[in-house]
Amino acid sequence: MYVKRSNEMTALMAAILFTVSCAAQGPTAAMAEPPAHHEKNGYKNTAPYEEHGFFDFLLWWFGGGPKDAPGVPADQLPEFVPPVVTPDLNSINHPDPAAIQVTWIGHAAFLIQAGSLNILTDPQFSERASPVSFAGPKRLAPPGVAIKDLPKIDAVIVSHNHYDHLDSDTVKALGNAPRYFVPPGFKPWLKERGITNAQELDWWESADLRGLRFHAVPAQHFTNRTLFDRNEALWAGWMIETPAGKIFFSGDTGYAPLFAEIGKRLGPMRLSFIPIGGYSPRWFMKAMHVDPPEAVRIHQDVRSEQSVGMHWATFKLTDEHLSEPPLYLNKALKEAGIGEERFIVMKIGETRVFP
Repeated sequence: MYVKRSNEMTALMAAILFTVSCAAQGPTAAMAEPPAHHEKNGYKNTAPYEEHGFFDFLLWWFGGGPKDAPGVPADQLPEFVPPVVTPDLNSINHPDPAAIQVTWIGHAAFLIQAGSLNILTDPQFSERASPVSFAGPKRLAPPGVAIKDLPKIDAVIVSHNHYDHLDSDTVKALGNAPRYFVPPGFKPWLKERGITNAQELDWWESADLRGLRFHAVPAQHFTNRTLFDRNEALWAGWMIETPAGKIFFSGDTGYAPLFAEIGKRLGPMRLSFIPIGGYSPRWFMKAMHVDPPEAVRIHQDVRSEQSVGMHWATFKLTDEHLSEPPLYLNKALKEAGIGEERFIVMKIGETRVFP
């Protein structure tokens, strides 16, 4: 439980209130033992990390625990204004099939256009990241492209089931036409919403769709939408092989050696999407959410030519100033000796082409 007044936090608090008042290309032979991240009734992270329970959550929620020094001095932080531009619908409807074209919807939702496919990541277009429509974190800016203005979506990749990454109304609006690539445990939830065109892939499994290959890769995170389903479904990152290069989408994650393994097995990446927000306070968030310096380490580990920051500027989730993540990212890049052009941030609604 690591995100303030939102996604898993909102699910948790809401649950308390309600309670009180393709064919996968996986292993072909039977395994003698299940993978290390499998448990009898669900899944677990494989790298060691510091766990925090409900009392730690309450401590943070009510302002307790150690205080972080800001990643960027407060007097250097401008007033936050959501970075928004009008979408270029002409470019969205006429992408270059030889390039990777990306439009930021907001938070972890991107429209990726590559290899003649339109791919949507972590679908969340609703006004709130919450199990209820009347409470929970509200969008700071509308989605960069309205659902009605999207091109025909061919594939949806989902990293995990928290409310800021997987939204029920959005999935219903997208319908059953796209192929949903999801970790194990998602099919029952999707079926309840009329989605049967779903493919579950465990870590290191892959499947093809019209010339592109989708790989599920490890992440360090967790799943739940209520008090009673923690880690019953798996979480994952994704790598997509396209004619224009490999695309890596990390999902939500803490930093772990797994990224070096991803880079070794599947890198280098032409383009990566890595979180840069949702990281403070570190004593509580570190295990499950990277900060900008750790995001830069992931960029290096997966051997990414170009990275895009995500998971910021859309919902107020954690304690860092809303203007801090991109400035902190630039500071971390400078300290690592990496040019700012190698790891960028986009505006909500902006479209960029990566040849």
